[in-house]
Amino acid sequence: MRVRASTGHPDHAIVYILEMPNGHCIECVESVQPPIPKDQKWVLLVSTLYGCPIGCPMCDAGGFYYGKPNAEDIFSQIDFMVKNRFPDGIIPCKQFKIQFARMGEPALNPAVLDVLDSLPKRYNAPGLIPSISTIAPKSAMKFLEALLQLKNKHYQKGRFQLQFSIHTTDPDLRQILIPADTLSFNEIAIFGDRFFQKNDRKITLNFIAANDVPIDTSVMLNYFSPDRYLVKITPVNPTYRALHNKLHSRIELNPGLNYSDTQIEHLRAAGYQVIVSIGNTEENLIGSNCGQYVLSHINNEHVLDQAYSYPMQTS
Repeated sequence: MRVRASTGHPDHAIVYILEMPNGHCIECVESVQPPIPKDQKWVLLVSTLYGCPIGCPMCDAGGFYYGKPNAEDIFSQIDFMVKNRFPDGIIPCKQFKIQFARMGEPALNPAVLDVLDSLPKRYNAPGLIPSISTIAPKSAMKFLEALLQLKNKHYQKGRFQLQFSIHTTDPDLRQILIPADTLSFNEIAIFGDRFFQKNDRKITLNFIAANDVPIDTSVMLNYFSPDRYLVKITPVNPTYRALHNKLHSRIELNPGLNYSDTQIEHLRAAGYQVIVSIGNTEENLIGSNCGQYVLSHINNEHVLDQAYSYPMQTS
């Protein structure tokens, strides 16, 4: 593995483009969340596929797919970022979060399970919190069942975060936003209710904050108890695919705003914890936010005003 390029700023996020032994390039990210210092929270995002076969209309990491990294290819991303900052492998951060969410749908790669099984022994990291974000592919039940066993084995008492990205309560629109065969809300809820145990983190249900994309509180309550699930609202970050598909965020990309709207108010009134997840605007310029993918910018002739503007350093 070698570093082909990087971009970003250590006070926010750094995106690394790594060339793997098979010749494919992959991206990983390390980030902090100002004003929280790194010793309190350090976040790594790793890729779980070479590309992504799903092709969501807001995500620049889709549109091509070259296969599945093995466990050591995934670990090589983590090892590289850890050794850069903590060469002795001792990670003293209060929260050391590893998100399997940079590029690719993690539930399509069984090697992710091997990584999760080995992670606690690999590093001296008392604050380790792995995070899986999935669209819940129909084919992923075997993966999810194994994930449940691993969570119970290694990551009890709030040391694991599971997110289902469902984006809308309208099933027809969900199929457009996630062009894949996915589990129904009922199937997600049946599994999620088994996954959640006392002292676990609530399961996150992620929704895209795009214009004309509904979140119906009555549908939510029919499947997902506020006692077990929280809601995360994510803006449409500036990506080439979002621009091409005319997807516009109804949330301003300004983390200083105390944002609310009718849908959010209804969810909160129903008892849901709602997180409006607006990343630092510098991360949009770096290209490290959700749906962004720096390699797409390198290969694109156009320029986005609000994204991918940090200089690239090549090796």
